[in-house]
Amino acid sequence: MTLEMVEEYRPTDSEPFMNERQREYFRLKLLTWKDEILKESRETLQHLQDENQNHPDLADRASSETDRAIELRARDRQRKLIAKIDAALQRIEDGSYGYCEETGEPISLKRLDARPIATLSIEAQERHERRERVYRDD
Repeated sequence: MTLEMVEEYRPTDSEPFMNERQREYFRLKLLTWKDEILKESRETLQHLQDENQNHPDLADRASSETDRAIELRARDRQRKLIAKIDAALQRIEDGSYGYCEETGEPISLKRLDARPIATLSIEAQERHERRERVYRDD
């Protein structure tokens, strides 16, 4: 299935959940997202190498170091996101993709389209966040 075919196709509730076409749609969506992140990472790496210069002015040097730290933090978040994308791709392969890890119920297609790495249904995610808030407030 080519990317053009996937762009025209949108999963619907009227078809069987996680049929071959839906799995391929989400697989290509995840792979495209991963490729975009990797491309941005390469650009950042190149930018950091190009910017590797000593600034004689202390303010310029501090500003440059702050920018570098922010970019590195963003890349670290994206590295973690790639791990989640890889895990989602693995779930597509093993047939567990699209099902809530907590309840085993299908995750809504709208949620998966918006957040293809989702592992919890909206209800389970809300319960998880409520528990997190309770323990964080202690």
